[in-house]
Amino acid sequence: MTPTVFRYTYPRVLSIAGSDSGGGAGIQADLKTFSALGCFGMTAITAITAQNTCGVRAIHGVPPPILKDQIDAVVEDIGVDAVKIGMLHSPEIVRTVAQALVSHRLTNVVFDPVMVATSGAVLIDTQAIDVLVRELFPLVAVITPNLDEASLLVGRALGSAEDMEWAAKVLLNKGARAVLLKGGHLPGETVIDLLMSQDGEARWMQAPRIQSSNTHGTGCTLSSAMAAHLALGASLPEAVVLARTYVRQALQAGWEVRTGKGGGPLNHGHAPVPMQLKPLN
Repeated sequence: MTPTVFRYTYPRVLSIAGSDSGGGAGIQADLKTFSALGCFGMTAITAITAQNTCGVRAIHGVPPPILKDQIDAVVEDIGVDAVKIGMLHSPEIVRTVAQALVSHRLTNVVFDPVMVATSGAVLIDTQAIDVLVRELFPLVAVITPNLDEASLLVGRALGSAEDMEWAAKVLLNKGARAVLLKGGHLPGETVIDLLMSQDGEARWMQAPRIQSSNTHGTGCTLSSAMAAHLALGASLPEAVVLARTYVRQALQAGWEVRTGKGGGPLNHGHAPVPMQLKPLN
């Protein structure tokens, strides 16, 4: 028999995040996003949550050694082209992830510092915040906090575009390589986001607000889409633009759909593309 000649691999994206039993956020949203954008998704689960569209009922953390084993197993066999990091609820989990990024030399890392659920539930141990700033910020390509999360990180409320620019500079001074600060919580009919990197350039992006109650998992989906596009070869600014477009289209495709009794999810599968092929090195 002629042996199989393997010529390709898929763009491989690893999600290190919590599980959402309701399927709208967390690793479930991440995997849907990776697949919709033509990437092969993998997971390392940091915590199991009992939640639905109405809120979070319980959180059970995965032991750090099990998290480490998940990451090691994926990286050592399949390989990773980009990483999305989501919910890290304790200092021990943060340190486990940071050590894995260093030991495996993982790049194209997008960190969504999930601290507050859309429902308002706090999802992080307060002691973990200082650890993730000190040990994780310098290791990732970009952090993607919303205004509530950025407020926790900088220690004051943020209520304007001027506040956003100030907060982005503070986060860069804390060690972040780049910051995508999401301004969706500001009032008004226009949504503004700010991308700023260590070069100090402020890239403002704005778009009309999409009126929808189905916004559960929007932040998870955006960061996952960014990681997917980085795995596909986009630059960071390109990945941000493409990811924002994907999220907006998913919001528009899902606003009329009823899923659950609370805030429903996006329509992740509104326009899936085939799995992409990458030549083997």
